[in-house]
Amino acid sequence: MKVCVFGAGAIGGLLGVALADAGADVSLVARGAHLKAMQDHGVRLHSEGTEKVAHLRCTDDPAVLGQQDYVIITLKAHDIAPAVESMRPLLGRDTHVVTASNGLPYWYFHGREFADTTIEAIDPGRRQWQVLGPERALGCVVLPAAEVVAPGVIRHEHGRRYPIGEPDGTRTARIERLHQLMVQGGLEAPIRADIRDEIWLKLCGNVCFNPLSALTHATLDTIATDPGTRSICRAMMQETKNVGERIGGRLRVDIDRRLDGAGAIGAHKMSMLQDLERGRSMEIEPLVGVVQELGRLTDTPTPTIDLVLALIRQRALAARAQLH
Repeated sequence: MKVCVFGAGAIGGLLGVALADAGADVSLVARGAHLKAMQDHGVRLHSEGTEKVAHLRCTDDPAVLGQQDYVIITLKAHDIAPAVESMRPLLGRDTHVVTASNGLPYWYFHGREFADTTIEAIDPGRRQWQVLGPERALGCVVLPAAEVVAPGVIRHEHGRRYPIGEPDGTRTARIERLHQLMVQGGLEAPIRADIRDEIWLKLCGNVCFNPLSALTHATLDTIATDPGTRSICRAMMQETKNVGERIGGRLRVDIDRRLDGAGAIGAHKMSMLQDLERGRSMEIEPLVGVVQELGRLTDTPTPTIDLVLALIRQRALAARAQLH
């Protein structure tokens, strides 16, 4: 089985190593110094006190890989649209596209209200919809935490759980094959009848934890337990819950339980803070702007999200100015 992990940073590298362990023919698409290090020395994965080195096919040119059985997209959400044209050579009639990035996937409204509406924070210009096609899509929610600590070196901090599912909730042969492959690679991949609920639950955390981490430089445990930041998170989660209910989303976990679970993870640096510290662009619009956009689309107020979004946008502008 041919599998391409497109955007093999921390999570993509972790997935690639696991799927290769399961016997898949895995290729990684990456770039820059991280790509060069993986090509020269393999993917060095530190997990549970051990180091594993996996020598996988790595490239920055998807055209050399040919058509795949599964393409797993692990890019930053805002990097997908600019890269989608380069994915065309990977796509055949029977290729399945697994969306394993933060935020709402491009297919989220397929078969639902707003299916014909362009949500700019999700899929600007509907490029993903047009190139990848909603019929190819499979959902995947990334719950583990990992970080690229040096080019070619990935530290797996915790978790092996990746809920997956068909957009329509059915148990198809293709979702069963993906499940079996992930489990054989040592991952947990429960098949969900409504993967959108898992996606919305993840977004409810990202919408607040990520921007607050970049604004305060605090780790997840502090954000979730400090009374001030916890209060802000609770308000943002409630607004996200309200928006979700207007578009058919369901937050299946109580907000305080969601906050307690995040706090128990420990001193984890959220991805926005990691990106800020490394001078990379942050996933602001797919994780925060999207809820504001959907709130306006459904006439649902998002006052706390509006405030935090304005602040994190300015923080990004200031960071960009410092680089230049």
